[in-house]
Amino acid sequence: MPMPALAGGRQGVADLRPLVDAALAALAEGARGRGGAVPGGGPEAVAAAVGATLGEALPVDGRGEREALHTLVRMLAQGAVDPAEPNCAAHLHCPPLAVAVAADLAVSALNPSMDSWDQAPAATELEARVTAALAGLVFPDLPAPDALVTTGGTEANQLALLLARERAAGGPPVQVVCGAATHHSVRRAAWLLGLPHPVVLDTPAGVLDPAAVAEALDDLPVRALVVATAGTTDTGAIDPLPEIAATVARHLAELHVDAAYGGPLLFSRREAARLDGVQSAVSVTLDLHKLGWQPVAAGLLVVPDRGALRPLDHRADYLNAADDTDAGLPDLLGRSLRTTRRPDVLKIAVTLRALGREGMAALVDAVCDHARLLAAKVTAHPGLVLYGQPTISTVLFRPRDATDDEVAEVRRRLLFEGRAVLGRASAGGRLWLKATLLNPYLRPEDLDALLQLTMEGTTAR
Repeated sequence: MPMPALAGGRQGVADLRPLVDAALAALAEGARGRGGAVPGGGPEAVAAAVGATLGEALPVDGRGEREALHTLVRMLAQGAVDPAEPNCAAHLHCPPLAVAVAADLAVSALNPSMDSWDQAPAATELEARVTAALAGLVFPDLPAPDALVTTGGTEANQLALLLARERAAGGPPVQVVCGAATHHSVRRAAWLLGLPHPVVLDTPAGVLDPAAVAEALDDLPVRALVVATAGTTDTGAIDPLPEIAATVARHLAELHVDAAYGGPLLFSRREAARLDGVQSAVSVTLDLHKLGWQPVAAGLLVVPDRGALRPLDHRADYLNAADDTDAGLPDLLGRSLRTTRRPDVLKIAVTLRALGREGMAALVDAVCDHARLLAAKVTAHPGLVLYGQPTISTVLFRPRDATDDEVAEVRRRLLFEGRAVLGRASAGGRLWLKATLLNPYLRPEDLDALLQLTMEGTTAR
């Protein structure tokens, strides 16, 4: 068997091209074999198919590059949940743009590591410029906002709590205050960082009540970090940010906004006002692999001034020796808690250059419009009930006469039969089907078909 080819170097592109063609052909073949949004049969059927195709995971003798690519990429595609399919609407899992995927391929081929300038010269400068531009979207009136690239909202929220802990160093530990609908990563980050268990406020209306925040802060003798959410995972709700920001300021506390879902509304001139008040935060979480159409991972932690990131500075002589830094080599260790990391900024930069702010805004507006249209269709349907008008692109609904157990069963039936992927969410004391619409190219008939499948799943019970 010949020696395997490398993706880089002067010969890399020529060696890579036929393998990419083979992978693309296998993707197409797998999608045809799947036939829809999700493979049918449930976990047992998928496990059996993977086992039968894979055979030995570590064979003694290899079968060659093309056979391996064709067999396993086809198997993965056939057993995948494809967020680009109209009947896939469960999670904050977007269909990535083709241009972003192509950029990600270039990153994989070059394989830069963002832990020192001498491993990623151009990527270092690109990241600095793109993160500054995105930070300016959040804090447009400040001179030097900045952002770190993260693996997503979980890492960004963890960094936000870490920075808050370090700002409080020397005094009592910072106390996190959040709502019941806050993403679970906030509570996990507090545990991981050794902070007191967060004060979790009830959110019967689905959003934080500024009066409840004020009452909680009145009772706290220590410095507090209030975590507000702009786009909850269950309903897509946005906390009343201006009122919460004013409450936090009166109590000399700090505000972090988890806008992992809703943050990209800032691209849209029509929708950006929903995030008024975010400018008062000491840190903001964004995810462009949600409402930004990027392949995973593409998260950000945004801060109003790059000096806020100084607590993350770290020294490792083989990566950022003091004399190298003094000589002008950029220091990257303070740009992440990770050491080895991909330049995920390239796909973001390519997307922004290709579409511009207006192009991104058009995609954002499209999915928000789809959600409003789906909500109207649910309202008009005699067999369905709508939870409430969508805030972003999440719509909760349920069969009118179904119990919670029956709602759960409808979802599982559609999933196991390979017909549709809907999420689930508890709100208002009931269980709802959740459609998270992140495909900007949906048609009205696609929404009709999704509701029809739901009703068919209901009558089959």
